[in-house]
Amino acid sequence: MEKRIDLEKRGRQPGEITELNLDNCRSTSIVGLTDEFTNLEILSLINVGLTSLKGFPKLPNLKRLELSDNRISNGLNLLVSSPKLTNLNLSGNKIKDLETLQPLKEFKNLKNLDLFNNEATVVEGYRQKVFNLIPSLKYLDGFDVNDKEADSEGEDDEVNGNDGDSEDEEVSTDEDDELDEDDELDDEEVGLQAVYNENLEDDSEEEDYEAEEDEEEDDEDVDEEDEEEDGEQESPTRGKKRKHEDGEAN
Repeated sequence: MEKRIDLEKRGRQPGEITELNLDNCRSTSIVGLTDEFTNLEILSLINVGLTSLKGFPKLPNLKRLELSDNRISNGLNLLVSSPKLTNLNLSGNKIKDLETLQPLKEFKNLKNLDLFNNEATVVEGYRQKVFNLIPSLKYLDGFDVNDKEADSEGEDDEVNGNDGDSEDEEVSTDEDDELDEDDELDDEEVGLQAVYNENLEDDSEEEDYEAEEDEEEDDEDVDEEDEEEDGEQESPTRGKKRKHEDGEAN
């Protein structure tokens, strides 16, 4: 366990560490974990092989303690040096009776306790007795006193000191901003399309106007040509008439 602790420290000082995972490192007791870890909030010792909590240090800021799948049968009084504990997982251990749980009544902040797969869970009236023993307890083995299942996300928020609603509000706000941006883009596209269509209509009107002017000019040219042709047709007739008059004079 000591080597694993040194590895998990990663060059940091014990007082700088807030979360420590020592799962599956084999040891029958706590070794190498000292009172220097004053800011430790989350400690996981799952499947370590612990038979007792002997050597458990004073961890004043510890909030979550994972001790599932060990062989602990007693000694919970050694945890009282961590008064801020809110989540305690003792599932899969060797706790046989409710008397072993007596030290837990001293925890004023304990909200979640898991004793699943311990012999103590088959004691008559087990759930009600445990809730009565620990007044601060909200969830036992994942369910409240009314057998309503716990919200795992809500549990994590309590441990980390976060308010779940605030995060939802932030996400909702981001979604609203994205919708507003999409609406603005749609409005811009509609505006650009309207301008484009208006330009097309103006161009079309100009083309029609120019076409009408060209037709009028063509009509004027045709009229002038017709007048010229008429003038050419009249000239021979006049010539004949003069000739005829001249003949009569002679």
